[in-house]
Amino acid sequence: MMHEHGIYSKLSIKHKRVKIPRNNVGFTANILNREFYAQYPNQKWVRDTTFIYTKQGWLYLATVLDLFSRKIVGWSMSKHNDTALVISALKMAIKNKPKNQTVLLHSDQGATYRAYAYLALFKKNDIEQSMHPKSISSLRSGQ
Repeated sequence: MMHEHGIYSKLSIKHKRVKIPRNNVGFTANILNREFYAQYPNQKWVRDTTFIYTKQGWLYLATVLDLFSRKIVGWSMSKHNDTALVISALKMAIKNKPKNQTVLLHSDQGATYRAYAYLALFKKNDIEQSMHPKSISSLRSGQ
């Protein structure tokens, strides 16, 4: 049926398996501990990065989601999955947060979430870090 209507699937790009560096800079405890609800806005945020196909080709999308409203409070798109991408999304979220309110920000253990430039934003903006002990991809593969 797809062929009859000229519709074809678009194959995903293959990702290289990332080796976890030997240092443990930026790793923190899992403070969120699967409690995916919040009692008020800007109390708990979660974040992730994915990729999507656009007319410009494959782009990475970094998001920050408020667990209270379930709305995206920060996002950024780029051709590169790097620290600048996640910093840009976090800066957008910070603009929407009350200045003196502490927020818990949960992510996986990706290298972009442990970069010095990214972590430098935490102290200045009253953000507490939480990390899932394993990445989602390693959970799926049973490691």
